[in-house]
Amino acid sequence: MYSLDLEVFATLIKWLERGTPAWLCTVTSTWGSAPRDVGSLMACNAEGQQCGSLSGGCIEEDLLAKLARGEIDRERAQHLLYGATKEEAERLKLPCGGTLGVLLEPLAGGKDLAWLKTVHQHIEKRECIERKVDFGTGEAELKPGGIGGKFVFAREGTAPLSLHQVYGPQYHLFLVGVSEVSRALAKFALLMDYRVSVCDPRPEQIAGWDIDNVQLIRAMPDDGVGKYANDSRSAVLALTHDPRIDDMGLMEAFNTEAFYIGAMGSMATSTKRRQRLLQLDITEADLQRLHAPIGLSIGSKTPSEIAIAILAELTQVRWQQRSEKES
Repeated sequence: MYSLDLEVFATLIKWLERGTPAWLCTVTSTWGSAPRDVGSLMACNAEGQQCGSLSGGCIEEDLLAKLARGEIDRERAQHLLYGATKEEAERLKLPCGGTLGVLLEPLAGGKDLAWLKTVHQHIEKRECIERKVDFGTGEAELKPGGIGGKFVFAREGTAPLSLHQVYGPQYHLFLVGVSEVSRALAKFALLMDYRVSVCDPRPEQIAGWDIDNVQLIRAMPDDGVGKYANDSRSAVLALTHDPRIDDMGLMEAFNTEAFYIGAMGSMATSTKRRQRLLQLDITEADLQRLHAPIGLSIGSKTPSEIAIAILAELTQVRWQQRSEKES
């Protein structure tokens, strides 16, 4: 599956290379039931085309209409606040009276094209990159690294003052084994903007996979993990109930920077798995990284319930790790 942010940057690069003026639109603030998170991106151009989204439709339409009427500055960045009044919230169909701030950055060729390409290259390699902009002086800085999802924005009225944002790849779920749980998990994870891969050495299982937008990998799980899930924005989940497959994936996962490693099974099964892994020279420190039984304890039984429990725990772990890095 193609990362939405990666697609936004790729589209901006394409537009600028053909000489079409464009804008990078970034969600700067939300209040109430805003449909997208702070830092979410959309691209639009002078021809009325767009890539990505800010709200799911209503704000995009208004923004493109403003663009067509010449109300969007083509030279300087500006900030718009949607839903500031009850009438506007109703007109734009914003849920629960929510508000949404949007930063609009006009882009042209030259240096804009250069920084867009640099950011695109880093995301494509599943690396984070940090961008700082002073809108008063026009000074900008790009630096590899940073905490994925970091976003700090300052403004005075409609005038943007500064931006500090870290762009990074999608979070990636690497699922070891085709199963009903992995099918349910893939469906929900795609809705949450995860990139999803499924690895299984059994050809008949891979052939029976029926969920679109998922990378299928027919390989031994240790090879698959080492090649495709060895970065800090990947999670490795063993879901087959077959220790000959699951344990191989887990053993390799401990050699990676994966932010989450989990294995499906009961408490008794999980205890036996830990004992097996210790006999295979996996350390106690490695086992501290293992979430088993997998997912939050919510009494889940069906594949869909188990998938929800897993995604809930993944969300919890992601935000805990981000808070620790920022503190």
